[in-house]
Amino acid sequence: MMAEAKSAIDLVHVSKAYPGEADAVNDVSLSIREGEFIVLVGPSGCGKSSVLRMIAGLESPSRGKLFLHGKDASRLEPKDRDIAMVFQTHALYPHMTVRENLEFALRMRGIYSAAEIKERLREAIEILDLDSILDRKPKHLSGGQRQRVALGRALVRKPKIFLFDEPLSGLDAKMKNQMYVELGRLHSRLQATMVFVTHDQNEAMMMGDRVVCLSKGAIQQVGTPMELYSHPANDFVASFIGNPPMNIFAAQWTWDGLFFEKAAFTFPVSEDFRRRFANVPRLLVGVRPEFFTVSNASPTAMAVTVEVIERLGFETLIYAQCNDQSFVLRVPPTESFFVGEKIFLSLDEKNIHLFDISTGVSFL
Repeated sequence: MMAEAKSAIDLVHVSKAYPGEADAVNDVSLSIREGEFIVLVGPSGCGKSSVLRMIAGLESPSRGKLFLHGKDASRLEPKDRDIAMVFQTHALYPHMTVRENLEFALRMRGIYSAAEIKERLREAIEILDLDSILDRKPKHLSGGQRQRVALGRALVRKPKIFLFDEPLSGLDAKMKNQMYVELGRLHSRLQATMVFVTHDQNEAMMMGDRVVCLSKGAIQQVGTPMELYSHPANDFVASFIGNPPMNIFAAQWTWDGLFFEKAAFTFPVSEDFRRRFANVPRLLVGVRPEFFTVSNASPTAMAVTVEVIERLGFETLIYAQCNDQSFVLRVPPTESFFVGEKIFLSLDEKNIHLFDISTGVSFL
């Protein structure tokens, strides 16, 4: 039997309060395994950066405990945590060359020999492919190059834990894609623990071994990217994870099935399905865009009007309207539609999600 991975970071009922404000972080408990790449994702103000800053030691928990490698680090100084942090801003010294920026982090600590500094620089330069820009100053670097140098400054320290606070948000799409690959390679090579904060669910889905979805200071769900996508714990996760997000319909039971209120459409279900959930008179129905099927006209098909067509090459997104309900469906790029066209959609009950209309918690 394979031994279970040791824990690198443990947050135990951690909260963070600021004077005169609601808790930025509210009773968060989370265990991060050694060597794991974990992503904290959520909208602005959800508490993800506060969690990261507490791990780094830049802030202390108001309540609860923080453990690093099994030892209580709740009040441990940042310099004693063996952690390197990469911020959204690249934080390079403008008057120094790339080489000098890399060296500075080591020389300031005063504990490394000249030979060790040289070897650490060599490794970072090789891993991040910085050789061609070593003599340049930051103003002569692209955004992607500056971010790689910032990574290099963290890398030369050889920390046990890397923290990333939205490091890619200032890059264009092409540079972001390059950095996704570089970070993935870096993690595979180092097998270090990495905690990455972002508001971009696409980044979270692409990069994380596991994803922690937060809202209003609390963890909504922890799991692999596909666990959050396929089995959202509540309607917040369902509507936040996924691009486009899950469609959400308010519905109630009728004799004929689930009545989608704004769409004024009744979705027929099996008797077994009805028996399982008929004790909940009103609920939320979630449908991922790819689970609508364009079909022939029939009493069980939803008649919708095509409002916007977004052709992405590898797929097409159709933004449609059914009475007062707007939603989106994903279709193959080979299918052709036009704006204003009336089409019919069918749905399989095994592909829908049901949520409590009051709490948002999933029934499935």
